[in-house]
Amino acid sequence: MDSGIGLLAATAAVRRLRPDADLVLSLDPDGMPWGPRTPEDLTRRAVAVADAAAAHRPDALIIGCNTASVHALAALRTRLEPGIPVIGTVPAIKPAAAGGGPVAIWATPATTGSPYQRGLIKDFADGVAVTEVPCFGLAEAVERADETAIEAAVAAAAALTPKDVTTVVLGCTHYELVAERIRAAVQRPGFPPLVLHGSAGAVAAQALRRLGEQPAPAAAADGTLTVLLSGREGTLPEPALAYEEGRLLQAISPAR
Repeated sequence: MDSGIGLLAATAAVRRLRPDADLVLSLDPDGMPWGPRTPEDLTRRAVAVADAAAAHRPDALIIGCNTASVHALAALRTRLEPGIPVIGTVPAIKPAAAGGGPVAIWATPATTGSPYQRGLIKDFADGVAVTEVPCFGLAEAVERADETAIEAAVAAAAALTPKDVTTVVLGCTHYELVAERIRAAVQRPGFPPLVLHGSAGAVAAQALRRLGEQPAPAAAADGTLTVLLSGREGTLPEPALAYEEGRLLQAISPAR
């Protein structure tokens, strides 16, 4: 679940691990974007989107959104667990800091400098050089698949990133859809290859762990796809097909 197509990265990661899984994507086009909303309003929207997904009786619910995980994870766990395990998305600051830095955390302006993110830095990156980089307009540009706006937003964030950074944390799920463009913009000549840390793979693996499941072979690819748009059954939004992850999911058979 997410307000928009930021959930594609985690969903595609689940698909690659378990091609036999039936997937339900619950988006909120009527309420997006969630970022500017108050925490209380965002939580109400997230609960509605989660309830729409829960009506399909899933084995687990992944919150494919950093902002919703910050504000609504506790409420959703109270509402749905233990019947439906709820897996949140946390920026991959801990594994990024383990490399020793310097580290840049690319995140939305609302998350950058927030007590939540500062707490993660304090807990997991103490002693490592960390720069918080606000990415103005990047998530919105990715959501629209607006190539010109993506290029401008990536370039602006790259200009705020110190030249000696060796690792970038992608602190918004939308950014994982344009990871290679971010790499190309930040990589400096003469420096070691830039390391990017997203959350999608870890979130997908955590979902399987919570269910006691193991990855399945690709030959088991018979899962289905259901898309919910503010509770209504529909199809993947057109901008999703601009990304590899969206095209991977479009190839799945619709729900039976």
